[in-house]
Amino acid sequence: MNLKIVMSEIWKMDGGAGFGLVPKTIWSKLYPADDLNYILMTDRLLLVENGERKILIDVGMGNKRNEKYYKYKYIKPGDNLLQSLEKAGVAPNDITDVLLTHLHDDHVGGATYYEGETIKLTFPNAMHWLSKKQWDWAMNPNKREAGTYFKENFVPLQEAGKLTLIEEDGFHIPNIDFRIFDGHTVGNIVPIIHYNGKQIAFMGDFIPFVASIPLPYIQANDIQPLITLYEKEEFLNEAADKKIYFFFEHDYYNEVCTVKHTAKRVTLDKIYHLNEIL
Repeated sequence: MNLKIVMSEIWKMDGGAGFGLVPKTIWSKLYPADDLNYILMTDRLLLVENGERKILIDVGMGNKRNEKYYKYKYIKPGDNLLQSLEKAGVAPNDITDVLLTHLHDDHVGGATYYEGETIKLTFPNAMHWLSKKQWDWAMNPNKREAGTYFKENFVPLQEAGKLTLIEEDGFHIPNIDFRIFDGHTVGNIVPIIHYNGKQIAFMGDFIPFVASIPLPYIQANDIQPLITLYEKEEFLNEAADKKIYFFFEHDYYNEVCTVKHTAKRVTLDKIYHLNEIL
């Protein structure tokens, strides 16, 4: 098995959205903001090469929205998803599986693209994996999340017969344990890759930054923050017990970390680059 980072976008988000009720005077010491209160974000994806299977976890935001939409994303110039995959030696047709943590636009937008007025699948040979709870939720979005669910991102996957909906935790793909959580959004998957005796959790929006490891640091855009609080505490304790590595999709400054038990709480242990733990 090989693990490779695939960078889709570097962009910006309002810092208050990232850290919720924690005051800026506190969180900005850990994760700096610019004069407009924006923080740097990455869509740092993970390519898992497991035998003949090439599995991509999340696909970034793509480019299907209009200029006004991207104006507020402040996307930095650089390689896009397909260019990053090419540098990793992989073509779109080579991808056998796409694991979607959830269907917010910055995680699934790259799954499809426009060719003229026709929607095409970016990875036409891949089976796309998603939780059924998230699918049902996104198909009938609440008013709070409606601005980030765009059906042209994901309905074509189902129409092409390239979508598998899972209903429970488990190893639906060999060596990848699907864990389903409901705090950030209903049916959010945190995949845990079992690699050479290690467990590496793709954190997505569950715990998006090293700076958000402390329990009160919960995103303002989590739809059920009290459920996030419970899920986060349970997972942090498990991760400290089992030395689960956290791989960060959105943390601009950090790729991987571990956590540890202290007398009062679970806290940050060590920070790594991905290649240091492989």
